[in-house]
Amino acid sequence: MSTVRTIVFPALRLLVWGVIAVALCVLAFGGSGGGLGGGEPAAGPGAPPLDLAEPVVPVGRGSVANTVTVTGTVVADAAVPVRATAAGKVHRLLAAPGPVAAGQPLVEIRWEEERDPAAGTDADGNPTVTPQKPRIRSAAVPAPAAGTLATDVLVDQIVAVGDRIGTVAPGSLSVTATLTQAEQFRLLSPPSTAQVEVQGGPAPFTCERLVLGAPVPGGRPQDDAGADPGTGDPGAGTGGGTTARCAVPPGTTVFAGMAASVVIAAGTAEDVLVVPVTAVQGSVQAGNVWVVGEDGEPVERPVTLGLTDGEQVEVRDGLAEGEQVLQFVPLPDDTPVDPYTGEPMTAGPFG
Repeated sequence: MSTVRTIVFPALRLLVWGVIAVALCVLAFGGSGGGLGGGEPAAGPGAPPLDLAEPVVPVGRGSVANTVTVTGTVVADAAVPVRATAAGKVHRLLAAPGPVAAGQPLVEIRWEEERDPAAGTDADGNPTVTPQKPRIRSAAVPAPAAGTLATDVLVDQIVAVGDRIGTVAPGSLSVTATLTQAEQFRLLSPPSTAQVEVQGGPAPFTCERLVLGAPVPGGRPQDDAGADPGTGDPGAGTGGGTTARCAVPPGTTVFAGMAASVVIAAGTAEDVLVVPVTAVQGSVQAGNVWVVGEDGEPVERPVTLGLTDGEQVEVRDGLAEGEQVLQFVPLPDDTPVDPYTGEPMTAGPFG
């Protein structure tokens, strides 16, 4: 038994470890087709080889409709401030709070105008100077617009030129919508109208006097998107960013606070040269594309751009129909690219 324990068992253990070592070598170096002798692995079933070439697309013809659709809100047009046109004392309120017409006198302001002393002579022929009573002058402040008047002054109150003495709420409605940066670029030449639809309300209607711009506190109704409708003061809704604003036609039954879908049609181009927006560096007026040359290498070329619908863009100059361009703007050599989509691969949290 001592011979078995000292010679046979150790020999068997060495043999088992040797078999395990050979099997590991086969798995590590032999691959799925060859053995330890190297050679090429046999071809087997699996995914086809990847084509790492950059995809190209031909310059073709098509139609581009530059239509921007945004979600907006129905708002009451801001009240127009009534400001004093003279410095003095409020003598009379010429109009009671309520409906007024444009230009209607609202408040009378009076002030005294000093007069030069009157020169004369006395009974002995000596020159005299006699003070004169000041001349009483008055002015009526007119309503800046038609609407509902609310006054902020009292009789005998002293006012200065430019002081707000009331407001006139026009009682009209507008639709406002915030635009993203991309939408602003697509509306460099906006139309004067937009199509608006209020869910559950009347049929889609034409919203007039479309303007784009940032709200301006204290401005006219069409400019003061964030002002309090009752006072004309800037409200909590006043903020930055560009908005589209248009006037709701009179007689259209909608109410402030309702959500609305705003469709702005900024032009259509028929039968023009088009390429995908992914192929162009830049999206407004001027851009760059990479044209595949005769040697198969892409060459950067400037182009003049027209309308875009967000998927394809009109090329007005710089390309000919049928030319091949890279489908995606090339990236720097050190940026990894997803071979399936052609888009840049972002690094994960671990590099």
